[in-house]
Amino acid sequence: MFGYVRQRVAPVEVAAVTSVKEFRIEAAATTDELGRGSFVFTDDYSVFDWGKMPDPIPDKGRSLCTMGAFNFETLESAGIPTHYRGVVPDDGDEPVSLEDVSEPPREMAIELTQVPDLPNDGREYDYDSYHADAGDNYLIPLEIVFRNRVPIGSSLRRRTDPDDHGLDVDSWPDEVVDLDEPIVEFSTKYEESDRYLDREEADAIAGKADVADLESLAREVNRLVTDRAEEAGLDHQDGKIECCYYDGEIRVADVVGTFDENRFSYEGTQLSKEVLRQYHKRTQPEWVQAVEQAKAEAKRKDVADWKSRCEVEPEPLEDEVLETARDMYCAGANAYVGRELFDAPPLSSAIGAVRRL
Repeated sequence: MFGYVRQRVAPVEVAAVTSVKEFRIEAAATTDELGRGSFVFTDDYSVFDWGKMPDPIPDKGRSLCTMGAFNFETLESAGIPTHYRGVVPDDGDEPVSLEDVSEPPREMAIELTQVPDLPNDGREYDYDSYHADAGDNYLIPLEIVFRNRVPIGSSLRRRTDPDDHGLDVDSWPDEVVDLDEPIVEFSTKYEESDRYLDREEADAIAGKADVADLESLAREVNRLVTDRAEEAGLDHQDGKIECCYYDGEIRVADVVGTFDENRFSYEGTQLSKEVLRQYHKRTQPEWVQAVEQAKAEAKRKDVADWKSRCEVEPEPLEDEVLETARDMYCAGANAYVGRELFDAPPLSSAIGAVRRL
């Protein structure tokens, strides 16, 4: 799970750790004031909602921080409000613009909002309680997903029909579908197993934020990331945003347009965390199957915790795989931001190694 940690936070040095980044707090948010803090990106990764996997990927955290900062600064330049305050150099204390650093940063300074508790009884979550505590300053407990294409195996094919999205075909074809207009969907953020929502339920979960405004914002973020990807020679396939609501305004939060939040490709080859997902499917199918079975069992029994029911643990990756993943993240970040911040091979070489996995 990415982004803010689902709890009320206290002004301590390190408030909590998500699966991929630490969450630091300088001043906690209140009911009517934003707080100040930062994300410190680690080299950990997560697939299939497992949380922290056995191995770190060198420089992964810095690549995500670099891309996220670049995109936030792009959004701000386009007039889109965000919670971004700058990046913090390793040898500095105050946030600066990405263009002012000569080494890839690990820490991103952000404004903080409130994240109330979300009580649950099994798989039933009390969003009324969440919003009763939230007031006018809260993290919207949704992920807004945008899709520019529908690949083979996409959950969208199982959940919807083509004509739900204005596509003039009777059934999903056995090939990738490129969309003339992006599809925008809403899913839960803080439930143990995230689920997609219809518009009415998404509107209720969003609280005072309007889902039409969230959709419009997601489309504009998608457009800006897609345009930048094309300039860098990349294909932007899908992604998501998370947002906060403060004093009547929706702001883009968490991190935007990285290889963990979004799916990109280069010359037909994946350039995203999807590479690691697919590698585990090929090399550790027993673990992937055990995860799927544990989630299904938890759903049948109407309980939130599925991970304790999983009887198989993921195995560490070989050094060669970790090196390939590192080069993919770093070479991709160099290409996307248009700077050689990382010591990495050309993107074509990094992608060649990915194809050989």
